[in-house]
Amino acid sequence: MPRLTDPQRAFVTERHLATLTTLRADGSPHVVPVAFTWDDEAGIARITTNPTTVKVRNARRGTADAPTRAALCQVDGRRWLTLEGTISADDSPAELAEALRRYGERYRPRDPLIERVVLRVAVERVMSSRDLR
Repeated sequence: MPRLTDPQRAFVTERHLATLTTLRADGSPHVVPVAFTWDDEAGIARITTNPTTVKVRNARRGTADAPTRAALCQVDGRRWLTLEGTISADDSPAELAEALRRYGERYRPRDPLIERVVLRVAVERVMSSRDLR
């Protein structure tokens, strides 16, 4: 599991959106804007979303033998950071509570009564602009 540098860690706590890229069944990219949170201890990024979205369908397509790949890319002017890894969908109450807690800290509180699923990107590779290294 790669570790973020101090500047990278600071960057993923700033209030920015990112793009999430997943692959459709035909292999074509599906790219959408998302808000996400970073769990430095676990090395995962979390995204909360509606369970009927294309990105959730793409994440659920993975198996233990062939996990689904994803990339999150956050950009602010010339600063950028990309987190690559495997993506999975988790609808357990504990994971959703943790994701909503973290989202509320980075962005704003979300309504816990709206049906959501957590997309977890287990990060294996980090790329960034020079000023974030």
